[in-house]
Amino acid sequence: METGNADAYTKDGTIDIYGKPAMKEKTGRWRAGSFVLVTEGLAALAFTGVEVNMVLFAKTVLGQSNADAANTFSTWMGTLNMCTLFGAFLSDSYLGRYLTCVVFQGVLVIGLVLLSLSTQEFMLEPKGCGKIGDLCNKPSQAKVASFYISIYLLALGSGAIEPALATLGADQFDEEDSDENKSKTAFFSYYYVALNIGSLIAETVLAYIENLGKWVLAFWVSTLCGVLALGFLLSGTCRYRHYKPCGNPISRFCQVVVACVRKFEVNVPLNGEGLYEGENECARTIPHTGDFKYLDRAAVMTNSDKILLSIKGQSPNPWHLCTVTQVEEVKCVLRLLPIWFCTTVASMVFVQVLSLFVEQGSAMNTKISKNFHIAPASMTAFDIISTSTFIISYEKIIVPLYIKLVKKEPRIPSELQRIGIGMGISVVSMVAAGLVEQFRLRYADEGETSDLSILWQIPQYVLVGVSEAFIYVAQWEFFASQIPDGLKSLGLGLSMSSSALGSFLCTIIVAVVMKFTSKNGEKGWIPANLNEGHMDRFFFLSAVLVAFDLVLFVTCAHRFKCIKQEKREQVKETSDSTLI
Repeated sequence: METGNADAYTKDGTIDIYGKPAMKEKTGRWRAGSFVLVTEGLAALAFTGVEVNMVLFAKTVLGQSNADAANTFSTWMGTLNMCTLFGAFLSDSYLGRYLTCVVFQGVLVIGLVLLSLSTQEFMLEPKGCGKIGDLCNKPSQAKVASFYISIYLLALGSGAIEPALATLGADQFDEEDSDENKSKTAFFSYYYVALNIGSLIAETVLAYIENLGKWVLAFWVSTLCGVLALGFLLSGTCRYRHYKPCGNPISRFCQVVVACVRKFEVNVPLNGEGLYEGENECARTIPHTGDFKYLDRAAVMTNSDKILLSIKGQSPNPWHLCTVTQVEEVKCVLRLLPIWFCTTVASMVFVQVLSLFVEQGSAMNTKISKNFHIAPASMTAFDIISTSTFIISYEKIIVPLYIKLVKKEPRIPSELQRIGIGMGISVVSMVAAGLVEQFRLRYADEGETSDLSILWQIPQYVLVGVSEAFIYVAQWEFFASQIPDGLKSLGLGLSMSSSALGSFLCTIIVAVVMKFTSKNGEKGWIPANLNEGHMDRFFFLSAVLVAFDLVLFVTCAHRFKCIKQEKREQVKETSDSTLI
Protein backbone atom coordinates (compact mmCIF):
# COMPACT_ATOMS: atom_id res chain seq x y z
CA MET A 1 0.00 0.00 0.00
CA GLU A 2 1.43 3.41 -0.95
CA THR A 3 1.97 5.85 1.89
CA GLY A 4 0.22 8.65 0.03
CA ASN A 5 -2.93 6.58 -0.27
CA ALA A 6 -2.86 5.28 3.32
CA ASP A 7 -5.75 7.50 4.40
CA ALA A 8 -7.95 5.99 1.68
CA TYR A 9 -7.94 2.63 3.48
CA THR A 10 -9.18 1.54 6.88
CA LYS A 11 -6.62 1.28 9.68
CA ASP A 12 -8.26 -1.54 11.61
CA GLY A 13 -7.14 -4.35 9.31
CA THR A 14 -10.48 -4.99 7.60
CA ILE A 15 -10.64 -6.29 4.04
CA ASP A 16 -13.27 -6.15 1.29
CA ILE A 17 -15.12 -9.02 -0.38
CA TYR A 18 -12.11 -9.68 -2.63
CA GLY A 19 -9.64 -9.98 0.26
CA LYS A 20 -7.98 -6.61 -0.42
CA PRO A 21 -7.57 -3.80 2.17
CA ALA A 22 -10.95 -2.09 2.59
CA MET A 23 -11.27 1.38 1.07
CA LYS A 24 -13.11 3.87 3.26
CA GLU A 25 -15.18 5.46 0.49
CA LYS A 26 -16.33 2.24 -1.16
CA THR A 27 -16.98 0.00 1.86
CA GLY A 28 -18.43 0.09 5.33
CA ARG A 29 -19.83 3.06 7.27
CA TRP A 30 -23.57 3.63 7.53
CA ARG A 31 -24.19 2.63 3.91
CA ALA A 32 -23.18 -0.92 4.73
CA GLY A 33 -24.44 -0.70 8.30
CA SER A 34 -27.93 0.19 7.06
CA PHE A 35 -28.19 -3.16 5.25
CA VAL A 36 -27.40 -4.89 8.54
CA LEU A 37 -29.99 -2.81 10.45
CA VAL A 38 -32.75 -3.53 7.90
CA THR A 39 -31.82 -7.22 7.91
CA GLU A 40 -32.04 -7.31 11.69
CA GLY A 41 -35.39 -5.50 11.72
CA LEU A 42 -36.94 -7.92 9.20
CA ALA A 43 -35.38 -10.99 10.83
CA ALA A 44 -36.68 -9.84 14.23
CA LEU A 45 -40.16 -9.36 12.76
CA ALA A 46 -40.03 -12.85 11.21
CA PHE A 47 -38.90 -14.58 14.39
CA THR A 48 -41.01 -12.57 16.84
CA GLY A 49 -44.11 -13.32 14.74
CA VAL A 50 -43.72 -16.89 16.01
CA GLU A 51 -42.25 -16.10 19.41
CA VAL A 52 -44.84 -13.58 20.57
CA ASN A 53 -47.72 -16.04 20.85
CA MET A 54 -45.82 -19.28 21.34
CA VAL A 55 -47.42 -19.74 24.76
CA LEU A 56 -50.90 -19.20 23.31
CA PHE A 57 -50.19 -21.60 20.41
CA ALA A 58 -48.97 -24.26 22.85
CA LYS A 59 -52.17 -23.90 24.90
CA THR A 60 -54.82 -23.60 22.17
CA VAL A 61 -53.33 -25.78 19.40
CA LEU A 62 -51.12 -28.26 21.27
CA GLY A 63 -53.39 -28.45 24.32
CA GLN A 64 -50.71 -27.74 26.95
CA SER A 65 -51.36 -26.35 30.45
CA ASN A 66 -50.18 -22.91 31.58
CA ALA A 67 -47.11 -24.31 33.37
CA ASP A 68 -46.25 -26.68 30.48
CA ALA A 69 -46.67 -23.90 27.91
CA ALA A 70 -44.41 -21.59 29.96
CA ASN A 71 -41.79 -24.34 30.21
CA THR A 72 -42.02 -25.10 26.47
CA PHE A 73 -41.41 -21.43 25.74
CA SER A 74 -38.61 -21.00 28.28
CA THR A 75 -36.76 -24.13 27.09
CA TRP A 76 -37.11 -23.05 23.47
CA MET A 77 -35.82 -19.56 24.25
CA GLY A 78 -32.97 -21.05 26.25
CA THR A 79 -31.96 -23.19 23.27
CA LEU A 80 -32.23 -20.15 21.01
CA ASN A 81 -29.84 -18.17 23.15
CA MET A 82 -27.40 -21.06 23.55
CA CYS A 83 -27.24 -21.22 19.75
CA THR A 84 -25.70 -17.74 19.83
CA LEU A 85 -22.49 -19.32 21.15
CA PHE A 86 -22.51 -21.87 18.33
CA GLY A 87 -22.93 -19.14 15.71
CA ALA A 88 -20.26 -17.02 17.36
CA PHE A 89 -17.85 -19.96 17.37
CA LEU A 90 -18.30 -20.60 13.64
CA SER A 91 -18.08 -16.89 12.88
CA ASP A 92 -14.78 -16.33 14.70
CA SER A 93 -13.23 -19.66 13.76
CA TYR A 94 -14.06 -20.69 10.21
CA LEU A 95 -16.92 -19.05 8.31
CA GLY A 96 -16.46 -15.37 9.17
CA ARG A 97 -19.33 -13.04 10.11
CA TYR A 98 -20.87 -12.62 6.66
CA LEU A 99 -21.04 -16.27 5.63
CA THR A 100 -22.35 -17.26 9.07
CA CYS A 101 -25.17 -14.73 8.67
CA VAL A 102 -26.10 -15.97 5.18
CA VAL A 103 -26.09 -19.67 6.14
CA PHE A 104 -28.16 -19.34 9.30
CA GLN A 105 -30.59 -16.81 7.85
CA GLY A 106 -31.27 -19.56 5.32
CA VAL A 107 -31.86 -22.03 8.19
CA LEU A 108 -34.31 -19.54 9.73
CA VAL A 109 -36.26 -19.34 6.46
CA ILE A 110 -36.41 -23.16 6.21
CA GLY A 111 -37.80 -23.37 9.75
CA LEU A 112 -40.45 -20.74 8.98
CA VAL A 113 -41.52 -22.54 5.78
CA LEU A 114 -41.82 -25.87 7.63
CA LEU A 115 -43.83 -24.29 10.47
CA SER A 116 -46.16 -22.51 8.04
CA LEU A 117 -46.77 -25.63 5.95
CA SER A 118 -47.35 -27.94 8.95
CA THR A 119 -49.74 -25.46 10.56
CA GLN A 120 -51.62 -24.97 7.30
CA GLU A 121 -51.93 -28.66 6.45
CA PHE A 122 -52.68 -30.55 9.67
CA MET A 123 -52.22 -28.61 12.96
CA LEU A 124 -55.53 -26.70 13.08
CA GLU A 125 -58.21 -29.33 13.55
CA PRO A 126 -61.16 -28.82 13.50
CA LYS A 127 -61.08 -26.00 10.98
CA GLY A 128 -61.40 -22.54 12.54
CA CYS A 129 -59.94 -23.51 15.93
CA GLY A 130 -56.99 -21.81 17.59
CA LYS A 131 -58.64 -18.69 18.94
CA ILE A 132 -58.49 -17.76 22.63
CA GLY A 133 -60.97 -20.09 24.33
CA ASP A 134 -61.42 -22.23 21.20
CA LEU A 135 -59.08 -25.21 21.63
CA CYS A 136 -57.99 -27.47 18.79
CA ASN A 137 -57.96 -31.26 18.90
CA LYS A 138 -54.78 -32.50 20.52
CA PRO A 139 -52.38 -33.34 17.65
CA SER A 140 -50.66 -36.69 17.23
CA GLN A 141 -47.04 -37.22 18.27
CA ALA A 142 -45.89 -37.04 14.63
CA LYS A 143 -47.57 -33.65 14.19
CA VAL A 144 -46.11 -32.38 17.45
CA ALA A 145 -42.68 -33.62 16.32
CA SER A 146 -42.94 -31.59 13.08
CA PHE A 147 -43.82 -28.55 15.16
CA TYR A 148 -40.81 -28.97 17.43
CA ILE A 149 -38.44 -29.57 14.48
CA SER A 150 -39.60 -26.33 12.86
CA ILE A 151 -39.33 -24.15 15.97
CA TYR A 152 -35.90 -25.52 16.87
CA LEU A 153 -34.71 -24.79 13.34
CA LEU A 154 -35.93 -21.27 14.08
CA ALA A 155 -33.96 -21.28 17.33
CA LEU A 156 -30.81 -22.43 15.52
CA GLY A 157 -31.17 -19.91 12.68
CA SER A 158 -32.16 -16.91 14.75
CA GLY A 159 -29.76 -17.65 17.62
CA ALA A 160 -26.68 -18.35 15.51
CA ILE A 161 -27.08 -15.27 13.33
CA GLU A 162 -27.46 -12.71 16.13
CA PRO A 163 -23.84 -12.30 17.39
CA ALA A 164 -22.43 -12.59 13.87
CA LEU A 165 -24.85 -10.01 12.44
CA ALA A 166 -24.29 -7.52 15.26
CA THR A 167 -20.51 -7.91 14.94
CA LEU A 168 -20.68 -7.65 11.14
CA GLY A 169 -22.47 -4.32 11.56
CA ALA A 170 -19.91 -3.06 14.08
CA ASP A 171 -17.09 -4.12 11.72
CA GLN A 172 -18.30 -1.53 9.21
CA PHE A 173 -16.82 1.26 11.35
CA ASP A 174 -13.07 1.79 11.71
CA GLU A 175 -12.32 2.16 15.42
CA GLU A 176 -9.00 3.85 14.54
CA ASP A 177 -10.96 6.69 12.90
CA SER A 178 -12.40 9.02 15.56
CA ASP A 179 -15.59 9.80 13.63
CA GLU A 180 -16.26 6.20 12.65
CA ASN A 181 -15.50 5.02 16.18
CA LYS A 182 -18.33 7.21 17.51
CA SER A 183 -20.63 5.65 14.93
CA LYS A 184 -19.48 2.20 16.01
CA THR A 185 -20.51 2.96 19.59
CA ALA A 186 -23.90 4.22 18.41
CA PHE A 187 -24.41 1.22 16.13
CA PHE A 188 -25.29 -1.18 18.97
CA SER A 189 -28.01 1.20 20.17
CA TYR A 190 -29.53 1.50 16.69
CA TYR A 191 -29.18 -2.25 16.21
CA TYR A 192 -31.27 -2.83 19.33
CA VAL A 193 -33.78 -0.24 18.13
CA ALA A 194 -34.05 -2.07 14.76
CA LEU A 195 -34.63 -5.31 16.65
CA ASN A 196 -37.33 -3.63 18.72
CA ILE A 197 -39.09 -2.05 15.73
CA GLY A 198 -39.35 -5.44 14.03
CA SER A 199 -40.57 -6.97 17.27
CA LEU A 200 -43.09 -4.15 17.77
CA ILE A 201 -44.76 -4.80 14.42
CA ALA A 202 -44.89 -8.52 15.15
CA GLU A 203 -46.22 -8.04 18.68
CA THR A 204 -49.04 -5.77 17.52
CA VAL A 205 -50.10 -6.66 13.99
CA LEU A 206 -49.14 -10.34 13.85
CA ALA A 207 -50.15 -10.97 17.47
CA TYR A 208 -53.61 -9.54 16.72
CA ILE A 209 -53.94 -11.77 13.65
CA GLU A 210 -52.91 -14.83 15.69
CA ASN A 211 -55.40 -14.05 18.45
CA LEU A 212 -58.10 -14.22 15.80
CA GLY A 213 -56.97 -17.79 15.13
CA LYS A 214 -55.35 -16.93 11.77
CA TRP A 215 -52.09 -18.66 12.56
CA VAL A 216 -51.41 -19.69 8.96
CA LEU A 217 -51.58 -16.10 7.67
CA ALA A 218 -49.33 -14.81 10.47
CA PHE A 219 -46.73 -17.54 9.94
CA TRP A 220 -46.57 -16.96 6.17
CA VAL A 221 -46.10 -13.23 6.75
CA SER A 222 -43.19 -14.11 9.06
CA THR A 223 -41.78 -16.35 6.34
CA LEU A 224 -41.96 -13.54 3.78
CA CYS A 225 -40.11 -11.21 6.16
CA GLY A 226 -37.43 -13.86 6.67
CA VAL A 227 -36.91 -14.12 2.89
CA LEU A 228 -36.72 -10.31 2.58
CA ALA A 229 -34.16 -10.20 5.41
CA LEU A 230 -31.97 -12.66 3.51
CA GLY A 231 -32.35 -10.54 0.36
CA PHE A 232 -31.27 -7.33 2.10
CA LEU A 233 -28.30 -9.11 3.69
CA LEU A 234 -27.13 -10.30 0.26
CA SER A 235 -27.69 -6.84 -1.26
CA GLY A 236 -24.86 -5.34 0.77
CA THR A 237 -22.32 -8.04 -0.14
CA CYS A 238 -19.97 -5.79 -2.10
CA ARG A 239 -20.00 -3.02 0.54
CA TYR A 240 -19.19 -5.01 3.67
CA ARG A 241 -15.86 -4.87 5.48
CA HIS A 242 -14.57 -8.16 6.82
CA TYR A 243 -12.10 -9.56 9.33
CA LYS A 244 -10.37 -12.85 8.60
CA PRO A 245 -11.42 -15.71 10.93
CA CYS A 246 -8.76 -16.33 13.58
CA GLY A 247 -9.05 -20.09 13.94
CA ASN A 248 -10.61 -22.30 16.58
CA PRO A 249 -10.70 -20.47 19.94
CA ILE A 250 -11.49 -23.71 21.77
CA SER A 251 -8.22 -25.27 20.59
CA ARG A 252 -6.33 -22.10 21.59
CA PHE A 253 -7.88 -22.25 25.06
CA CYS A 254 -7.10 -25.97 25.36
CA GLN A 255 -3.49 -25.33 24.31
CA VAL A 256 -3.08 -22.90 27.20
CA VAL A 257 -4.52 -25.41 29.68
CA VAL A 258 -2.42 -28.32 28.37
CA ALA A 259 0.79 -26.26 28.28
CA CYS A 260 0.06 -25.00 31.78
CA VAL A 261 -0.47 -28.54 33.14
CA ARG A 262 2.72 -29.80 31.46
CA LYS A 263 4.71 -27.05 33.19
CA PHE A 264 3.00 -27.45 36.54
CA GLU A 265 6.31 -27.53 38.42
CA VAL A 266 7.86 -24.64 36.49
CA ASN A 267 8.28 -21.41 38.46
CA VAL A 268 6.50 -18.37 37.05
CA PRO A 269 8.80 -15.31 36.76
CA LEU A 270 7.84 -12.18 38.66
CA ASN A 271 5.97 -9.47 36.72
CA GLY A 272 5.81 -11.71 33.65
CA GLU A 273 9.44 -11.16 32.74
CA GLY A 274 10.83 -13.54 30.12
CA LEU A 275 7.45 -14.88 28.93
CA TYR A 276 7.16 -15.74 25.26
CA GLU A 277 5.33 -13.48 22.81
CA GLY A 278 5.35 -14.47 19.14
CA GLU A 279 3.94 -12.95 15.99
CA ASN A 280 0.14 -12.69 15.85
CA GLU A 281 -1.12 -11.85 12.38
CA CYS A 282 -4.78 -12.16 13.30
CA ALA A 283 -5.14 -9.94 16.37
CA ARG A 284 -3.43 -7.30 18.42
CA THR A 285 -1.02 -8.15 21.21
CA ILE A 286 -2.39 -8.11 24.77
CA PRO A 287 0.06 -7.06 27.51
CA HIS A 288 0.67 -9.39 30.44
CA THR A 289 -1.56 -9.03 33.52
CA GLY A 290 -0.93 -10.26 37.05
CA ASP A 291 -4.14 -12.19 37.77
CA PHE A 292 -4.63 -15.93 37.10
CA LYS A 293 -0.85 -16.32 37.48
CA TYR A 294 -1.00 -20.12 37.26
CA LEU A 295 -1.91 -19.75 33.56
CA ASP A 296 1.35 -17.86 32.89
CA ARG A 297 3.20 -21.20 32.98
CA ALA A 298 1.92 -21.82 29.45
CA ALA A 299 4.12 -18.94 28.20
CA VAL A 300 7.23 -19.80 30.23
CA MET A 301 10.09 -20.87 27.96
CA THR A 302 11.91 -24.02 29.00
CA ASN A 303 15.41 -24.88 27.75
CA SER A 304 13.98 -27.07 24.99
CA ASP A 305 11.71 -24.20 23.89
CA LYS A 306 14.68 -21.81 23.76
CA ILE A 307 16.72 -24.26 21.68
CA LEU A 308 13.85 -24.68 19.22
CA LEU A 309 13.35 -20.91 18.94
CA SER A 310 17.06 -20.39 18.31
CA ILE A 311 16.79 -22.46 15.12
CA LYS A 312 15.82 -20.12 12.29
CA GLY A 313 12.45 -20.86 10.77
CA GLN A 314 11.29 -23.07 13.65
CA SER A 315 8.12 -22.23 15.57
CA PRO A 316 7.22 -23.67 18.98
CA ASN A 317 4.62 -26.38 19.47
CA PRO A 318 1.52 -24.47 20.71
CA TRP A 319 0.66 -27.41 22.99
CA HIS A 320 4.02 -26.87 24.76
CA LEU A 321 4.52 -23.09 24.54
CA CYS A 322 1.83 -20.43 24.13
CA THR A 323 2.17 -16.70 23.56
CA VAL A 324 1.32 -14.16 26.26
CA THR A 325 -1.53 -12.90 24.07
CA GLN A 326 -2.97 -16.42 23.87
CA VAL A 327 -2.82 -16.75 27.66
CA GLU A 328 -4.37 -13.32 28.11
CA GLU A 329 -7.27 -14.32 25.82
CA VAL A 330 -8.16 -17.06 28.28
CA LYS A 331 -7.83 -14.62 31.18
CA CYS A 332 -10.17 -12.14 29.45
CA VAL A 333 -12.88 -14.77 29.09
CA LEU A 334 -12.44 -15.91 32.70
CA ARG A 335 -12.84 -12.32 33.90
CA LEU A 336 -16.07 -11.96 31.95
CA LEU A 337 -17.69 -15.14 33.27
CA PRO A 338 -18.79 -13.73 36.68
CA ILE A 339 -20.37 -10.71 34.96
CA TRP A 340 -22.02 -13.02 32.44
CA PHE A 341 -23.39 -15.24 35.18
CA CYS A 342 -24.78 -12.31 37.16
CA THR A 343 -26.83 -11.08 34.19
CA THR A 344 -28.63 -14.41 33.83
CA VAL A 345 -31.10 -13.90 36.67
CA ALA A 346 -32.07 -10.49 35.26
CA SER A 347 -32.64 -12.25 31.93
CA MET A 348 -35.16 -14.44 33.72
CA VAL A 349 -37.30 -11.31 34.11
CA PHE A 350 -37.28 -10.65 30.36
CA VAL A 351 -38.33 -14.24 29.62
CA GLN A 352 -41.39 -13.77 31.81
CA VAL A 353 -42.53 -10.86 29.64
CA LEU A 354 -43.47 -13.30 26.87
CA SER A 355 -44.69 -16.11 29.11
CA LEU A 356 -46.14 -15.28 32.54
CA PHE A 357 -46.96 -11.66 31.68
CA VAL A 358 -48.97 -12.87 28.67
CA GLU A 359 -50.72 -15.52 30.77
CA GLN A 360 -51.54 -12.85 33.36
CA GLY A 361 -52.96 -10.60 30.63
CA SER A 362 -55.05 -13.45 29.22
CA ALA A 363 -56.79 -13.69 32.60
CA MET A 364 -57.65 -9.96 32.70
CA ASN A 365 -60.33 -7.83 31.04
CA THR A 366 -59.01 -7.25 27.52
CA LYS A 367 -61.96 -5.09 26.42
CA ILE A 368 -60.84 -1.56 25.53
CA SER A 369 -63.99 -0.34 23.82
CA LYS A 370 -67.34 -1.77 22.89
CA ASN A 371 -66.05 -3.67 19.88
CA PHE A 372 -62.30 -3.91 20.48
CA HIS A 373 -60.29 -6.32 22.60
CA ILE A 374 -56.52 -5.95 22.97
CA ALA A 375 -54.46 -9.10 22.44
CA PRO A 376 -52.55 -9.96 25.67
CA ALA A 377 -49.34 -10.57 23.70
CA SER A 378 -49.69 -7.11 22.11
CA MET A 379 -49.11 -5.55 25.52
CA THR A 380 -45.41 -6.26 24.99
CA ALA A 381 -45.56 -3.29 22.60
CA PHE A 382 -45.27 -1.07 25.69
CA ASP A 383 -42.05 -2.88 26.58
CA ILE A 384 -40.63 -2.33 23.09
CA ILE A 385 -41.78 1.29 22.78
CA SER A 386 -40.32 2.22 26.16
CA THR A 387 -37.02 0.48 25.30
CA SER A 388 -36.64 2.16 21.90
CA THR A 389 -37.81 5.55 23.17
CA PHE A 390 -35.34 5.51 26.04
CA ILE A 391 -32.42 4.44 23.81
CA ILE A 392 -33.10 7.17 21.23
CA SER A 393 -33.90 9.92 23.73
CA TYR A 394 -31.00 9.17 26.12
CA GLU A 395 -28.28 10.81 24.01
CA LYS A 396 -30.51 13.04 21.88
CA ILE A 397 -32.76 14.54 24.59
CA ILE A 398 -31.95 13.46 28.16
CA VAL A 399 -28.19 14.21 28.17
CA PRO A 400 -28.46 17.57 26.26
CA LEU A 401 -31.33 18.66 28.53
CA TYR A 402 -29.29 17.75 31.61
CA ILE A 403 -26.32 19.78 30.34
CA LYS A 404 -28.59 22.74 29.63
CA LEU A 405 -30.11 22.66 33.11
CA VAL A 406 -26.98 22.10 35.22
CA LYS A 407 -24.62 23.81 32.72
CA LYS A 408 -21.94 21.13 32.91
CA GLU A 409 -21.07 17.87 31.21
CA PRO A 410 -22.63 14.89 33.01
CA ARG A 411 -20.56 11.94 34.11
CA ILE A 412 -21.84 9.26 31.77
CA PRO A 413 -22.39 5.91 33.59
CA SER A 414 -20.04 3.14 32.50
CA GLU A 415 -21.35 -0.05 30.90
CA LEU A 416 -21.22 -1.93 34.21
CA GLN A 417 -22.99 0.88 36.05
CA ARG A 418 -25.76 0.91 33.42
CA ILE A 419 -26.19 -2.86 33.79
CA GLY A 420 -26.52 -2.44 37.56
CA ILE A 421 -29.11 0.33 37.15
CA GLY A 422 -31.08 -1.89 34.77
CA MET A 423 -31.05 -4.77 37.23
CA GLY A 424 -32.37 -2.46 39.95
CA ILE A 425 -35.24 -1.37 37.69
CA SER A 426 -36.03 -5.01 36.88
CA VAL A 427 -36.54 -5.64 40.60
CA VAL A 428 -39.13 -2.84 40.67
CA SER A 429 -40.83 -4.28 37.55
CA MET A 430 -41.30 -7.67 39.25
CA VAL A 431 -42.75 -5.99 42.35
CA ALA A 432 -45.15 -4.05 40.10
CA ALA A 433 -46.21 -7.28 38.35
CA GLY A 434 -46.86 -8.91 41.72
CA LEU A 435 -49.01 -6.00 42.92
CA VAL A 436 -51.03 -6.03 39.70
CA GLU A 437 -51.62 -9.77 40.14
CA GLN A 438 -52.90 -9.18 43.68
CA PHE A 439 -55.37 -6.60 42.38
CA ARG A 440 -56.35 -8.94 39.54
CA LEU A 441 -57.21 -11.67 42.05
CA ARG A 442 -59.37 -9.23 44.03
CA TYR A 443 -61.51 -8.60 40.97
CA ALA A 444 -61.51 -12.22 39.77
CA ASP A 445 -64.81 -13.65 38.54
CA GLU A 446 -66.13 -17.18 39.00
CA GLY A 447 -64.45 -18.34 35.77
CA GLU A 448 -60.84 -17.96 34.71
CA THR A 449 -60.66 -14.20 34.16
CA SER A 450 -60.86 -10.95 36.12
CA ASP A 451 -62.68 -7.64 35.72
CA LEU A 452 -59.40 -5.75 36.18
CA SER A 453 -58.39 -4.04 32.93
CA ILE A 454 -55.34 -5.34 31.10
CA LEU A 455 -54.11 -1.73 30.88
CA TRP A 456 -52.94 -2.09 34.49
CA GLN A 457 -50.05 -4.12 33.06
CA ILE A 458 -48.58 -1.05 31.33
CA PRO A 459 -46.31 0.03 34.26
CA GLN A 460 -44.62 -3.37 34.57
CA TYR A 461 -44.04 -3.55 30.79
CA VAL A 462 -42.59 -0.01 30.71
CA LEU A 463 -40.27 -0.77 33.65
CA VAL A 464 -39.04 -3.94 31.96
CA GLY A 465 -38.47 -1.96 28.76
CA VAL A 466 -36.33 0.67 30.47
CA SER A 467 -34.46 -2.11 32.27
CA GLU A 468 -33.73 -3.77 28.91
CA ALA A 469 -32.47 -0.46 27.48
CA PHE A 470 -29.97 -0.20 30.31
CA ILE A 471 -28.89 -3.84 30.46
CA TYR A 472 -28.79 -5.20 26.91
CA VAL A 473 -27.13 -2.30 25.07
CA ALA A 474 -24.58 -1.84 27.87
CA GLN A 475 -23.96 -5.60 27.89
CA TRP A 476 -23.25 -5.67 24.16
CA GLU A 477 -20.93 -2.66 24.35
CA PHE A 478 -19.13 -4.07 27.38
CA PHE A 479 -18.54 -7.56 26.02
CA ALA A 480 -17.55 -6.22 22.58
CA SER A 481 -14.95 -3.93 24.18
CA GLN A 482 -13.60 -6.42 26.72
CA ILE A 483 -13.02 -9.37 24.39
CA PRO A 484 -9.85 -9.86 22.26
CA ASP A 485 -9.92 -9.20 18.50
CA GLY A 486 -10.17 -12.84 17.47
CA LEU A 487 -13.18 -13.48 19.73
CA LYS A 488 -15.48 -10.53 18.96
CA SER A 489 -18.48 -12.64 17.86
CA LEU A 490 -17.89 -14.99 20.78
CA GLY A 491 -17.96 -11.99 23.12
CA LEU A 492 -21.34 -10.86 21.83
CA GLY A 493 -22.52 -14.47 21.77
CA LEU A 494 -21.54 -14.85 25.40
CA SER A 495 -23.45 -11.67 26.21
CA MET A 496 -26.56 -12.78 24.34
CA SER A 497 -26.40 -16.31 25.75
CA SER A 498 -26.89 -14.96 29.27
CA SER A 499 -30.56 -14.96 28.28
CA ALA A 500 -30.23 -18.71 27.69
CA LEU A 501 -29.31 -19.48 31.26
CA GLY A 502 -32.05 -17.07 32.36
CA SER A 503 -34.59 -19.00 30.28
CA PHE A 504 -33.48 -22.36 31.65
CA LEU A 505 -33.39 -20.91 35.15
CA CYS A 506 -36.95 -19.66 34.74
CA THR A 507 -38.03 -23.15 33.59
CA ILE A 508 -36.35 -24.78 36.60
CA ILE A 509 -37.79 -22.29 39.08
CA VAL A 510 -41.32 -22.65 37.66
CA ALA A 511 -41.05 -26.46 37.86
CA VAL A 512 -39.68 -26.39 41.42
CA VAL A 513 -42.26 -23.86 42.58
CA MET A 514 -45.11 -25.89 41.09
CA LYS A 515 -43.78 -29.09 42.68
CA PHE A 516 -43.59 -27.61 46.18
CA THR A 517 -46.77 -25.52 46.00
CA SER A 518 -49.06 -28.17 44.49
CA LYS A 519 -48.72 -30.72 47.30
CA ASN A 520 -51.63 -31.98 49.41
CA GLY A 521 -54.20 -31.24 46.72
CA GLU A 522 -53.21 -27.58 46.34
CA LYS A 523 -53.42 -26.01 42.88
CA GLY A 524 -49.96 -24.43 43.09
CA TRP A 525 -48.88 -20.85 42.37
CA ILE A 526 -49.33 -21.10 38.58
CA PRO A 527 -52.27 -23.44 37.90
CA ALA A 528 -54.28 -23.71 34.67
CA ASN A 529 -56.85 -21.35 36.22
CA LEU A 530 -54.81 -18.42 37.54
CA ASN A 531 -57.72 -17.38 39.76
CA GLU A 532 -57.03 -20.49 41.84
CA GLY A 533 -53.30 -19.76 42.20
CA HIS A 534 -50.87 -17.14 43.52
CA MET A 535 -48.73 -16.00 40.63
CA ASP A 536 -48.11 -12.78 42.58
CA ARG A 537 -45.89 -14.77 44.94
CA PHE A 538 -43.84 -16.02 41.99
CA PHE A 539 -43.29 -12.42 40.82
CA PHE A 540 -42.21 -11.39 44.32
CA LEU A 541 -39.86 -14.39 44.48
CA SER A 542 -38.33 -13.27 41.15
CA ALA A 543 -37.81 -9.78 42.59
CA VAL A 544 -35.97 -11.20 45.60
CA LEU A 545 -33.74 -13.38 43.39
CA VAL A 546 -32.81 -10.43 41.15
CA ALA A 547 -32.10 -8.26 44.21
CA PHE A 548 -29.66 -10.87 45.57
CA ASP A 549 -28.13 -11.17 42.10
CA LEU A 550 -27.66 -7.38 41.97
CA VAL A 551 -25.60 -7.50 45.17
CA LEU A 552 -23.42 -10.23 43.66
CA PHE A 553 -23.09 -8.26 40.42
CA VAL A 554 -21.91 -5.10 42.23
CA THR A 555 -19.22 -7.15 43.99
CA CYS A 556 -18.00 -8.71 40.71
CA ALA A 557 -18.12 -5.40 38.83
CA HIS A 558 -16.06 -3.67 41.53
CA ARG A 559 -13.27 -6.25 41.10
CA PHE A 560 -13.33 -6.39 37.29
CA LYS A 561 -10.12 -5.43 35.41
CA CYS A 562 -10.51 -4.00 31.90
CA ILE A 563 -8.56 -5.37 28.94
CA LYS A 564 -5.62 -3.41 27.50
CA GLN A 565 -4.67 -4.08 23.88
CA GLU A 566 -1.82 -2.88 21.72
CA LYS A 567 -2.59 0.03 19.38
CA ARG A 568 -3.10 -1.11 15.81
CA GLU A 569 -0.33 1.18 14.56
CA GLN A 570 2.06 -0.75 16.78
CA VAL A 571 1.06 -4.09 15.29
CA LYS A 572 2.93 -3.37 12.06
CA GLU A 573 6.10 -2.54 14.00
CA THR A 574 6.32 -5.73 16.07
CA SER A 575 8.99 -8.28 15.27
CA ASP A 576 8.36 -11.92 14.46
CA SER A 577 9.04 -12.96 18.04
CA THR A 578 9.92 -10.98 21.12
CA LEU A 579 10.61 -11.51 24.79
CA ILE A 580 8.82 -9.37 27.35
